[in-house]
Amino acid sequence: MIDGERIVLRPTFSALVAAEDELGSLFDLVERAANGRLLLSEIVTLFWYVVCDRPEHLGRERLGEGMMKLGLAGVTPALKILLRQILSGVGSR
Repeated sequence: MIDGERIVLRPTFSALVAAEDELGSLFDLVERAANGRLLLSEIVTLFWYVVCDRPEHLGRERLGEGMMKLGLAGVTPALKILLRQILSGVGSR
């Protein structure tokens, strides 16, 4: 939830390719996350690209500010799920 609005993250192929174009290798990103070296800007960027049906009024900075209102503890569960989906595939459990 960002500013009272439900934001759905969906790691589609095209979204992940776009994220990778900006962030570099997703494998490296996952490795940095596993080692606690993922930057806040990288998390915001990854989330930005995988937001499904992004509301027109939701810019990247507003997304980041909303994420910081949740705090890292509030964002981490969604990040873990997203990284697991990237590694194992969206349909895998």
